[in-house]
Amino acid sequence: MPATGSHRLSRRGRRIAIGAACAALLAGGVTVQQSLATTTSWPAAKTYTGRAFDTCAAPSASAMKAWHTGFYGAAAVYVGGKNRGCAQANLTASWVKTVNSQGWKLIPLYVGAQPPCASGSNPEKMTATTAASLGATDGADAVAKASALGMKAGSALYLDMEAYDSTNASCNTAVLTYVRAWQKAVHAKYYRTGMYGFSSSSAKAVATTTDRSNLPGNLWYAKWDKVNTTTTDWPFAATLWTGHHRGHQYMVNSKESRGGYTITVDRDAWDAPVAVIG
Repeated sequence: MPATGSHRLSRRGRRIAIGAACAALLAGGVTVQQSLATTTSWPAAKTYTGRAFDTCAAPSASAMKAWHTGFYGAAAVYVGGKNRGCAQANLTASWVKTVNSQGWKLIPLYVGAQPPCASGSNPEKMTATTAASLGATDGADAVAKASALGMKAGSALYLDMEAYDSTNASCNTAVLTYVRAWQKAVHAKYYRTGMYGFSSSSAKAVATTTDRSNLPGNLWYAKWDKVNTTTTDWPFAATLWTGHHRGHQYMVNSKESRGGYTITVDRDAWDAPVAVIG
């Protein structure tokens, strides 16, 4: 990891709404499976556009208050996963409520099973045999962890998939199997899905696969070009993940001080859904 209201509609109205939603999703390059299971039960999204940061351990509430100067408006937090790299002493439901009241938007990140061909050791790695079952289990766990922190249905949960050799066909297949299973498990509980990945490997895998079914509805791509944008350096087909569904990690390991608190962060350009805090 880096530095890391529902509405009642008539039957005809429901048909119209579902058709419009599917058309919009297809236009944005997102699968129909990412559309609403039933339009009457899907909570509204909360979208943030602006600069965000991610860092391995959630800072203290005091640090977050000092850092809320207007430069950043959102922060990514690692809500769970067996491969989560840092202890999260500050990350509690109370902390989430406090920083939300300070004006922060939160981006929940889940570090699930990693690719079988990934370098290094990970507490949880998928295999071709276990990818589907692990994806389903981890997706359900991501929802449980986010919910326990006060992040409601309608929130977007982002799967952290680290770099690997995407030219390895069997490894790539396992990753996509896992991602699809994770997406379905999260989506089944009416949480939106996203994925963090590298533009050269994990993000590329979901962006270039010909099977567009059951892929995350939001893509957070790592491309460390120091350009604060989600458009001008977008490395994939222009029709994909349009309409507030992109994040871009554009700078890493930036040591910054605000209000007497120094934190090493990664910088992100954000134009996508975030957590809905209850």
